Amino acid sequence: MIARRYLIPFRTLLLPHIFTDTLVIGGGVAGLSAAIEAAAHGNVILLGKDVADLSNTAWAQGGIAAALAADDSPDAHADDTFIAGAGLCEPAAVRTLVEEGPEAIQWIGELGMRFDRDGAGGLILGREGGHHRARIAHTDGDATGRELMRCLRAAAAAREQIRIFDRCFSLDLLTPSADNGRGEARVLGAITWHPKHGLQIVWARSTILASGGAGQVYRETTNPKVATGDGLAMAWRAGAEIADLEFMQFHPTTLYVAGAARSLISEAVRGEGAFLVDREGARFMAAYHPMGELAPRDVVSRAITDHLARTRQANVFLDARHFGAGTFGSRFPGLMKMLAAFDLDPETDLIPVYPAAHYTVGGVWSDLEGRTSLRGLFACGEAACNGLHGANRLASNSLLEGLVYGRRAGRASAMETNGGGGPVQIISDIRLSELGELDLSDVRSSLRSAMWRNVGIERSGTKLTDVVDMFEFWQRYTLDKIFDDPQGWETQNLLTVGSLMTRSAAWRCESRGTHFRLDHPGERDEFHGHSIWHRDEDGPRLRAIAPYLSASVGTSDLVVERVKT
Repeated sequence: MIARRYLIPFRTLLLPHIFTDTLVIGGGVAGLSAAIEAAAHGNVILLGKDVADLSNTAWAQGGIAAALAADDSPDAHADDTFIAGAGLCEPAAVRTLVEEGPEAIQWIGELGMRFDRDGAGGLILGREGGHHRARIAHTDGDATGRELMRCLRAAAAAREQIRIFDRCFSLDLLTPSADNGRGEARVLGAITWHPKHGLQIVWARSTILASGGAGQVYRETTNPKVATGDGLAMAWRAGAEIADLEFMQFHPTTLYVAGAARSLISEAVRGEGAFLVDREGARFMAAYHPMGELAPRDVVSRAITDHLARTRQANVFLDARHFGAGTFGSRFPGLMKMLAAFDLDPETDLIPVYPAAHYTVGGVWSDLEGRTSLRGLFACGEAACNGLHGANRLASNSLLEGLVYGRRAGRASAMETNGGGGPVQIISDIRLSELGELDLSDVRSSLRSAMWRNVGIERSGTKLTDVVDMFEFWQRYTLDKIFDDPQGWETQNLLTVGSLMTRSAAWRCESRGTHFRLDHPGERDEFHGHSIWHRDEDGPRLRAIAPYLSASVGTSDLVVERVKT
């Protein structure tokens, strides 16, 4: 893998400077929650890659999971989370989430978020896959993410300590070089690009990475176009540890219409009683799991894939025709409108569905306060990994994760007062490449297709090794180039993240959670741990951490392994 430190050449002291106490990269639920908390202790700049409604948070349909009902408890919520995580959930991370979850719901309610309520004013709670209780709070049926974004953006905008810069691309985290007197491994801020203002340096005492996931590394995905793994790639180049990237969650039900984007069909539809059926109208999930359609997402996705292979069909269907007149439209008005655009009426038609890449379980390795292996750098939300989700995320735990751990990172980062703040001279001197050129669109299309075909729901060692070789070829002729626009930078980031995902999947010679190896179909004790990668002079290096220690970074009790570079 090409080991260039920065994407572009620059000299910090020759660029415009902006100063802040806390820099937040990412404008979804985790970033906004972090910014609001950090603003209580100092000035904050929040960078959004695009417009606010183009994020996984805004696109989230189902809701926010929390133990809110009289017949529910944090223990029950934790039990469901552990089961979904297939043995890799960190207990401390799970306990923190489920115990602080109800208070997080109260917090956003006090900020002004609307929830669906019954006539008596009580929360209407739904149920989704992997949950044994109805504990999903939602808004307007299937518009929870949109309302959550509205609420948090309004709260952030009302705080004079917070400045929000939308359409601002973060290229790289800034770390000092050894010859400037600050040779410690710490982050001083970021170099950014804005279509109007160009390159700028943002110096910060602490930096919070809340940039979301990397669903766009796959050809079939529910994620918006901005989800290109930029934060993961930035953290990797800066030297931070990255964990569990072999675990990509595939959502079982996305709309399967030729030529159309893979629009999400919320798991809440199955929670309301919709069935999965094949072209003959036969239900099949009972043969795969006792919870049927409400099994964890990894189980349902693999079941659909297996059933289609057996029946030689192209897709399966969601059957909600038994809901009764007006029920679907009342409960899921957004989905009803979206389906109507394809001339589908769920009251009379089956809904064609197929799995697609949905959630990046792995991320920047962090502790329960968001601290990473680099001083001054915190991570939260989908960009982070503290062992909460283990090998598979439980449905609707993601928005709650953004709230709980975003707030924790915001509070902890505000206490980061030693060093940082810049400015220092950082020089990125990159020579022009003399190697041949590849078409960026071709590279991006090819890598996404290769990931979907070979690093998707079902994997094998031979194919994973071949994909590693493919990435090395693309990287040789793409990571060595200097680009001056987001398309080029995103493609380089996708190459970095896709390569790390593939290497992680090739290393894990077992099947666990979202990671299923045809050549190793069972779990193996020697892989009962998190895969944690870091970058050294010889290329990517792997060390494994046994679970159930704590989520603190840097803890290790297993051997370090050298892997293919």
